Amino acid sequence: MKLDARQERLLRNTFLDYQQTSAFIANPLIIHRASGLYYWDVEGKRYFDGIGGIFVATLGHGHPRVLEAMRRQMEKLSFAPPMHGPADITLDFIERLGRSTPGNLNFIKPFSGGSESVEAALKFARQYFKQTGRPGKYKFVSRYHGYHGATFGAMAASGTGKRKTPFEPHLPGFLKVFPPTYYRDRFPSWEECNRFCAQMFEDTILNEDPDTVAGVMLEPIGNTGGIITPTEEYFALIRAICDRHDVLLIFDEIITGFGRTGNMFAAQTFGVIPDIICGGKGLSSGAMPLGAMMAREDMGGAFLGAEEDGVNFAHGHTFAGNPLACAVGIAVLDEIEEKGLDQQARQLGDYLTARLEGLKKYGVVREVRGRGLLRGVELVKDPKTLEPFPELGKALKRTALDNGLILRVDPNWFAVAPALIATPSDLDELCDLIEKSLVQALAQVRT
Repeated sequence: MKLDARQERLLRNTFLDYQQTSAFIANPLIIHRASGLYYWDVEGKRYFDGIGGIFVATLGHGHPRVLEAMRRQMEKLSFAPPMHGPADITLDFIERLGRSTPGNLNFIKPFSGGSESVEAALKFARQYFKQTGRPGKYKFVSRYHGYHGATFGAMAASGTGKRKTPFEPHLPGFLKVFPPTYYRDRFPSWEECNRFCAQMFEDTILNEDPDTVAGVMLEPIGNTGGIITPTEEYFALIRAICDRHDVLLIFDEIITGFGRTGNMFAAQTFGVIPDIICGGKGLSSGAMPLGAMMAREDMGGAFLGAEEDGVNFAHGHTFAGNPLACAVGIAVLDEIEEKGLDQQARQLGDYLTARLEGLKKYGVVREVRGRGLLRGVELVKDPKTLEPFPELGKALKRTALDNGLILRVDPNWFAVAPALIATPSDLDELCDLIEKSLVQALAQVRT
């Protein structure tokens, strides 16, 4: 699309997330409306949303059940001051979400999004140990290549160097280990590599002193590292390590939660229940900013007591538990469970993977990974040498947009995460667009 002078001027008067403004202006996209699986730009061109609004549009765009829930709540109450008292719909949402969480993760606080949920979990863990007689436990172990949010605590837990370095120094007490993909070529099997990488968490905890470590935080499937998908054993080993050393296991399910991986939560997909789950993105299908921290119910007891004891959780946000957002969240959870969209994502994910595996015939795909309707494709110059192919990814981002397709491309891999309402024919359309764009991108880089 082409920009007019006003649009270009306004773009230069703001900033775009994680991209250079001049590069965006050279290949722009300004969205005007959306419906179902599609966007339309200001010129009327249609785009297939192959990434579900960046893992947000769980039910697609403009889902009628979601919009109706918002309209009904808007007529009653659109804001309640959290410091004075929650809305009744907020309590309904807490109850509803608690029915979907694994284990006894029923101590729930709604927030405005994923970063807030992560920030709350970090503070909650530190205060929890202070109030249960272990005040020295304050450190967190997370992974390189992981991303947990844009606020300072969440950023300190993240392992994405270039996103972090402009804001250094970061908060102290955050340690990193490498994900399995970092070492995969040094082991005879993926399973053995995962065992080694799980053990790194215990080695780090032991060498830091377990009495100083509060939590392990990780994404069950790592987005920014290229849809990193460990084995089930990996999570079982980490769960056992945390149990041995009285360390909280925190799952960042901002992307993997709410049906995306074939279950309501990836914790269920991988068969391990953490102590805390952080959620966001798809919880509202993009209709309202919404996230939630879900902790073990017994942990909430550490924040109860006499008023003079001052043991309340010293944390809050103005829009936490917003009534409109909570009404939307209830509608999304109801729709996923009533329609079995999480189970459908498992079946459709297998179909999507089979189609993506077909791209290997072009000799530039190393691996297709992920679970459910969250899949990643790694690009290489040669499947034998496994040399990365960033030029191809950069070209693919351009050709996809030209062909009316929106993907998450990070030049050595791309991610696909369509809305859970997609059908096999929708996935065929998506994969045909991907293949067409990949062929064109290959022609460009080889020329």
